[in-house]
Amino acid sequence: MKRTDSSKSIRLLNFIEEKGNKLPHPVTIFILFTFIVIVASHILYVLGTSVTFEGVNNETMQTEMLTVKAESLLVPEGIAYMFSNVVSNFTSFVALGPVLVAMLGVGVAEKSGYISALMTNTVTKAPKRFVTPIVVLMGVLSNVAASVGYVVLVPLGAIVFLGFNRHPLAGLSAAFAGVAGGYSANLFIGTNDPLLSGITTEAAKILDAGYVVNPTDNWFYMFASTFLIVIIGTLITDKLIEPKLGKYEPAGALEENRKNGISAIEKKGLRWANLSVLLTIAAIALLVLPEHAPLRGEGGSIVSSPFMSSIIFLMMLIFLVPGTVYGLVTRTIKNDKDIAGLMTSSLETMAGFIVLIFFAAQFVALFNYTNLGTIIAVNGAELLKAIQLDGVLLLVALIFITTVINLFIAADSAKWAIMAPVFVPMFMQMGIAPEVTQVAYRVGDSSTNIISPLMPFFPLVVAFAQRYGKQNGVGTVISLMLPYSIAILICWTIFFTVWYLLGIPVGPGTSLTY
Repeated sequence: MKRTDSSKSIRLLNFIEEKGNKLPHPVTIFILFTFIVIVASHILYVLGTSVTFEGVNNETMQTEMLTVKAESLLVPEGIAYMFSNVVSNFTSFVALGPVLVAMLGVGVAEKSGYISALMTNTVTKAPKRFVTPIVVLMGVLSNVAASVGYVVLVPLGAIVFLGFNRHPLAGLSAAFAGVAGGYSANLFIGTNDPLLSGITTEAAKILDAGYVVNPTDNWFYMFASTFLIVIIGTLITDKLIEPKLGKYEPAGALEENRKNGISAIEKKGLRWANLSVLLTIAAIALLVLPEHAPLRGEGGSIVSSPFMSSIIFLMMLIFLVPGTVYGLVTRTIKNDKDIAGLMTSSLETMAGFIVLIFFAAQFVALFNYTNLGTIIAVNGAELLKAIQLDGVLLLVALIFITTVINLFIAADSAKWAIMAPVFVPMFMQMGIAPEVTQVAYRVGDSSTNIISPLMPFFPLVVAFAQRYGKQNGVGTVISLMLPYSIAILICWTIFFTVWYLLGIPVGPGTSLTY
């Protein structure tokens, strides 16, 4: 990989990448981490380590006193858990199913030539200066549809950049920064808004039984934050990441195709394929938009609905249909056997990812079983309480402690279920509204997603990076994403501080004070 800049920041990132990639294979790293968890769990179990806190019961959604103790993986029950749950840990891992289902459609669109033709055709029309902000923005907006951004937009960001003769890892980084680094930001209400607001409501009821936090109560702040994340992502990508990566040398055939544009038959295939995309979206809209449509949820809800639950399958169709149409028109697909063959071929490219996910899933499941994450989170919360800050400094402290806890507990709802009953009532007693406390948590939760190996989709991003160089590993991804993480944390915290000091409501009908 060429290096074209000798600035101190780029030399530092190159050093991180070099040392990081000298680490063992990611599979080996997860195995080593698993052994560390096994040993640590038994030590803490023998010491009788436990934490008691007022938390939200995830089953009843009621606030109650919860006691969690360290569970050993070296006692008979722990050993039985390790051996008997290997298969279920793997098959239930959150990143596995969505990736494989989406790849059935994405693989057909890619290998039939549709994505390549679409990108090549776009190169001649789209202004190059808008590519990066569009990729970051689409990453941020994808969070309205849960995990679809990780599965579809991260690899697509690489393909888009390659189509513009730019380094694909820069596109992958920009998309990942938008999807994970800007996870809480959005122009719309996302799937995590009702979930987090429900937990916050239960925590607020500890002090005020009638207090309700609505899913829209952070919307003003998250709407404005979307543009901040896009600006940060664009500047880091264009000014730091791409200069660090240097020029990417694609395969000769791809480069020649880019120079010559697309043929007449490819243009025809592209027209029909794009039309099929519009028809597919229209068909989906008919299943969602009418008042009593079958994919609406209870009370006509779209946010909590079968539509949101089926978003990965619908995204698969949005790629599968035009990929098939394009292939039939251009004759890269001649029959149903070819379609099945392209699907099979696309999954073959995911073999390394599947192996990595097997070991990552075991580590995450065992870490959760031992309750080490909960113990770390509660002790971190107690530390923040002991600091005895107030006002905006207390909120900033919450942001930073959340970034640390995020490295150990990846699921935002799981962390908030532990932290909300501690911080929401405590901050209410200091005159801070629950909606504001929730915003501070979300800022911290998003900032370190992109450098957390425990984040379920992190192995997937490593696998995507290896498509553009087998030498790309965990060190590569962390070195690329670290500047985004630091910049998002600092800038978003400053943005939050200014917003709070100016007294701007974080959502419709909300107040900063309790």
